[in-house]
Amino acid sequence: MSEEIINVGFTEDADETQVSEPLRIEIDCVTPPSREQLDRIRDFMAARYGKDPSETEFVIKRDPSVVAGFKIFVGDDNYDWSALGRIRQLRRSFQSMKREMKEEKIISLLRENVENFELGTGYQQVGFVSSVSNGVVRLTGHYDLEYGEIVLFESGVKGMVQDILSDGSSGVVLFGDESEVSEGMKVLRTRRSAGIPISNKLPGRIIDPLGRPLDGKGELGAVQYFPIERPAPSIIDREPVGVPLEIGLLAVDSMFPIGRGQRELIIGDRQTGKTSIAVDAILNQKGKDVICVYVSIGQRAGAVARVAETLKKHGADEYTVIVSSTAGDPAPLQYIAPYAGCAVAEYFMYRGRDTLIIYDDLSRHAVAYRTLSLLLERSPGREAYPGDVFYLHSRLLERSARLSKRLGGGSMTALPIVETQAGDVSAYIPTNIISITDGQLFLESDLFFAGQRPAVNVGLSVSRVGGAAQYDIMKKSVGSVRLDLAQYREMKVFTQFGGELDAGTARRLRHGEVLMMLLRQNKQSPMPLHSQVITLICANGGIFTDIPVKEVKQYQSELLDYFEREVPTVCLRIDHEKTYSDEIRDLILEAAARFIARKPAKE
Repeated sequence: MSEEIINVGFTEDADETQVSEPLRIEIDCVTPPSREQLDRIRDFMAARYGKDPSETEFVIKRDPSVVAGFKIFVGDDNYDWSALGRIRQLRRSFQSMKREMKEEKIISLLRENVENFELGTGYQQVGFVSSVSNGVVRLTGHYDLEYGEIVLFESGVKGMVQDILSDGSSGVVLFGDESEVSEGMKVLRTRRSAGIPISNKLPGRIIDPLGRPLDGKGELGAVQYFPIERPAPSIIDREPVGVPLEIGLLAVDSMFPIGRGQRELIIGDRQTGKTSIAVDAILNQKGKDVICVYVSIGQRAGAVARVAETLKKHGADEYTVIVSSTAGDPAPLQYIAPYAGCAVAEYFMYRGRDTLIIYDDLSRHAVAYRTLSLLLERSPGREAYPGDVFYLHSRLLERSARLSKRLGGGSMTALPIVETQAGDVSAYIPTNIISITDGQLFLESDLFFAGQRPAVNVGLSVSRVGGAAQYDIMKKSVGSVRLDLAQYREMKVFTQFGGELDAGTARRLRHGEVLMMLLRQNKQSPMPLHSQVITLICANGGIFTDIPVKEVKQYQSELLDYFEREVPTVCLRIDHEKTYSDEIRDLILEAAARFIARKPAKE
């Protein structure tokens, strides 16, 4: 199917907030419409959707199955202006006229309607439901359905083709209520893959995977239809990951930096703070021109509501889209939820914006797909998952990228979440996703219950991008923190056997305890860059070492307040220059020494 794009008088402004969304009109046909026909279609659609005719974009696709006339798609709306569509419309008109008019008048009107009508040879495929069970429908009568194609049932329910058999039958998963589908019901092809209506007005909204609003704020006003499945950008379309995306957590930004376009896995047992890290990452993007997408897969509705309320409380809802498929939704909706969220993020990425997407979580997504596969009678593999479960997530996460300047320079950073059982990272789904992503943040239950939050295990966590995704001042301020923490863990094991410690070992243990305390951070309180840099330089400079461990957090808070109040120029230089120098380090250490001298530690 060839495609031709025609832009009619639409000019995109440099300011994204001032850009009026173009009316994208897709036309499937055999013979392309004339200029006069395009003008008529443009005027009709512009008036129907309240747009200026100059803000119109046509996409012409040559499709032999249309035979004659046009099939027109605007957003999620279909207009069948083909020859076969006219016949169906005429048949419906005839049925309604039979109830209201005399036979003579019906014949007269029919003659008038068909007098100049010519129809070439063609056909319209109509399939039938052969069985319905557990949200899966078996169809017969369609012999050239495509995998992933959307079909429309007579009752108005939509489904997606997920199984095509050699005997001509096919398996479809439902996106609606199973009770509305019965055996023998007619099923029509749409010749379209699953997609989501989308526009630049989505930030601040809560939608389901089909693009239907869930927040009670009315319709989205979307005029574009974006496919949820899309090939990942090629290598030549990507730029290396080198621009930091700070999430505001000292333990992460200092040792496991995340870059724009990276995929960093958040993994850990249940109730270890995985969602909290993701929410903090969203909160820290305020004022940084980053569009965030939070995808909830199989979560309780109450949990999604709490996340939405937290975002609203901190003003983060203005730049965040929530795509929610709760535990009460059918498995097909949970299955397409991350792809729908990815499509939303991609829409902004290809318009030159930086985006952050959270998948919470992919463990439940894999379970939903396993449910569908077993119902479709596919052969089970390890842990009853189908053989293509790896491809399930690889084709999703590979779409995260930092695009080249030729494509606008946008980026999509992914933070997928995976739940483990008893800390077992060697299970099937965790190992699959670890091999796809560019690093992982492992949250340990023992650390969490010991009060170390975020409970990031420094030994098992890693970022494969490393210092390439850090500002110069952060990279050089970290110093030997990670090595000191590793030595602290080893020495702490030996101290359990008792015995006296020499002064050097005791001081290293004390330094490690201070570092662990400094890495603790409350929820919903992300740290700006200057606060993180000041903390790290002071920690490596031994400023906190002689302070009682229980007082370290209080001293840290008061020290940061002192810097912002007494030496704000240092904070401003860190945030704007982002470059390390001995001068900056000396200024920080001198100011910290003055603060400690004013307020000595209590023994």
